[in-house]
Amino acid sequence: MKAVVCSEFGPPENLTIEELPDPVPGPGEVVVDIRAAAITFPDTLIIENRYQFRGEPPFVVGGEVGGTIAAVGPDVESLAVGDDVVGGGGTGGFAEQVLLDASSVRKLPPGLGHAEATGYGYAYGTGHYGLKYRGNLKPGETLLVLGAAGGVGLAALELGKVMGARVIAAASTEEKLELCRKRGADETINYSEEDLKDRAKELTDGKGVDVVYDAVGGEYAEAALRATNWRGRFLVIGFTAGIPRMPLNLTLLKGCDIVGVFWGASRMREPELFEATRVETEALAAEGKIKPWISRRYPLEDVPQALRDMMDRKIIGKMVMASTGP
Repeated sequence: MKAVVCSEFGPPENLTIEELPDPVPGPGEVVVDIRAAAITFPDTLIIENRYQFRGEPPFVVGGEVGGTIAAVGPDVESLAVGDDVVGGGGTGGFAEQVLLDASSVRKLPPGLGHAEATGYGYAYGTGHYGLKYRGNLKPGETLLVLGAAGGVGLAALELGKVMGARVIAAASTEEKLELCRKRGADETINYSEEDLKDRAKELTDGKGVDVVYDAVGGEYAEAALRATNWRGRFLVIGFTAGIPRMPLNLTLLKGCDIVGVFWGASRMREPELFEATRVETEALAAEGKIKPWISRRYPLEDVPQALRDMMDRKIIGKMVMASTGP
């Protein structure tokens, strides 16, 4: 099988496309013919050894996959050859096949295709867990989403609307903001041309926003924190623009909270809440209330370029490794 291999830590340009032996399942394992694999920001960190999850070179890059069960090992009773599934871990996804523990695989949720289901938890699980359980977002409140045109940002935008919030989408280009408007944003801010804090205050009649969903960090984080309302909640999601330094005196002056959101860690620390989030988001998808928007499908050979595009912040929406198909 073909696979994208990281033989040494470094930039995407160091990745290679290699022929590897086809996997054979052992007890409790399955082999999945991969139809799609999510391309996410953590992938760019893992290949440079800058993520909390560490791969050991050489390893096949890529996380969660969607596909069809090709083979099952002994003791696997919940899955059968031909089942459409989604699952995986931190590595192994950018390939034609992957060997997985059966416990990490589940049948494809209703309302989602292979490409849509991959990385669904990463974007929508994080968004739902963050907005509902960590940010306590209420109907009628104002939500500011930074990096709103990326896969994670669009998920938060959609979920915010479903939860009854007024959503302000912030992004760096007019093209990205146009997509946000099409996806339901009530207002937009171009933070490469407008002052983020001043514009957010203007759009809220000087009060500020109730919840900030920040998957960007960097220089925009402090401006967004300054744009919060009294008792606002600033949700820390990620750092595509770098890890910021925050003036904590603002939390005193505003009575606001800075809240870390790590849905993946809740799987071990809060398993009941993790499962509730998964069930609730998949129900929303089955009802047609939310639907991932895939902007581009890259063939396996172009995955290194896709990761470079991700690092250079050239992408809009969700990207997947998948040439064709749902």
